[in-house]
Amino acid sequence: MTQSSPTRLSTGISGLDEVLSGGLIRERSYMIRGQAGSGKTILSLHFLAAGAERGETALFINLEEDVGDLKANAEALGFDTDAIEFLDLSPGADVFTEDQSYEVFAPEEVEQEPITERIVEGVTAVDPDRVVVDPLTQLRFLMSDDYQFRKQVVGFMRFLKDRDATVLFTVQDTEALPTDDLEFVTDGTIRLDKAGYGKTIAVPKFRGSSTRSGEHAYRVTDAGVEVYPALQPGEHEAEFDFEQISSGVPEVDALLNGGIERGTVSIVSGPTGVGKTTLATQFMREAAEHGERSVIYLFEESEETFLSRSRAIGVPVDEMIEQGTLQVTEVEALERSPQEFARMVREEVEARDAKIVMVDGIAGYRLTLRGTDGTMLQQMHALGRYLKNMGVTTILVDETRNITGEFRATMENISYLADNIIFLRHLELDGELRKAIGVLKKRTTDFERTIREFRITDRGIEVGEPMSELRGILSGTPEAIDDGDGRPRRGAGDER
Repeated sequence: MTQSSPTRLSTGISGLDEVLSGGLIRERSYMIRGQAGSGKTILSLHFLAAGAERGETALFINLEEDVGDLKANAEALGFDTDAIEFLDLSPGADVFTEDQSYEVFAPEEVEQEPITERIVEGVTAVDPDRVVVDPLTQLRFLMSDDYQFRKQVVGFMRFLKDRDATVLFTVQDTEALPTDDLEFVTDGTIRLDKAGYGKTIAVPKFRGSSTRSGEHAYRVTDAGVEVYPALQPGEHEAEFDFEQISSGVPEVDALLNGGIERGTVSIVSGPTGVGKTTLATQFMREAAEHGERSVIYLFEESEETFLSRSRAIGVPVDEMIEQGTLQVTEVEALERSPQEFARMVREEVEARDAKIVMVDGIAGYRLTLRGTDGTMLQQMHALGRYLKNMGVTTILVDETRNITGEFRATMENISYLADNIIFLRHLELDGELRKAIGVLKKRTTDFERTIREFRITDRGIEVGEPMSELRGILSGTPEAIDDGDGRPRRGAGDER
């Protein structure tokens, strides 16, 4: 649960408070709208529980769900129902078994209507600071028409406001019962919806203050509702020294004119099995020698496979993890939204001081969106900009499709996001499959424009001298350059 400022009331959900720039404004009314099962009631319970924690009186007016079921569900999620007052106005079994009818009443006769009398009596007796009405649209069935319903809602909200209460009421979106008119009688609206990548929450209306625009993600868990605000890179910034980070492999550093700079975004690209992840991990290994923490997010490989492969070539991943200089997190892309993933990254950066973040790989990250290429680029750009502002060095691993043949720097059209692009390539040379490494782009400094042979051994990465005796390396089938005496030169590292 979160604490609110004196002018705001916490919703009890830290991510939602962030979207609302601190929480709800006291003594106002807010509508939560969404389809059945979207989490409206649970969100409301968070709001009441946050008030109860602050010593405020919290009242839940339930008009539909049986109060016993409501309490049982709330307690299963960890809410203390003893700290919340309940006014049960849900229909009982006698509504079905007995011949009963509600009499339509005029506004001036509100006090005489049984259900209205019970609301007035219940609110007066409890004198609540926070009120939830769930769902308010249930009252519509007691009115003769939409006009009468709206008038009653206005009167109801004024009655609660006169008692200095802050109100949340839920409405369910259905074609049979339009709720757009209720937008005009509220101070704000919280909309729960669905997108291609999961559940979304937005605040299209909020009187008296600005909120974060756009769609944010949320999830209903065993502990209630969790909200993941869309990343706003401009709101985050940290001071850092603009220095080079070594790979620990002298020849790789030579290609990069010393290494990659802190606070930059690097793409390591190449086809499957060429050594992209292994190369990227070298920068983290070297950072660990200086006590810096790194985080790897695996979207396309299991953690155990990564650890086993790293151990096999002498990378001390177990020691790094034990010392706290490396965190390896396996991410199931289809279970995460891009906003949720951004929150994971923020926690590592802001709470655990991660200095290097690696996303392996971009194609897997793209699955978190289940949307268009434009959406992927937008989300990736926001994440990269945030990490740059925080002085975090970012490494993105991108798998290209062709093993050999036509060269392509990246497969996801994200080269413009990168400060550095390091490519790895399979080569077919004299009937043997070999590998090469080169640098295609470096914004901050010059770089070596040669291509070197790249090997992974049980001792780690080995990089040879520039392969100056070959041409057509980027095609994947290089040819030896004739040295003038009719005999082709051999490729670098060829000992035959």
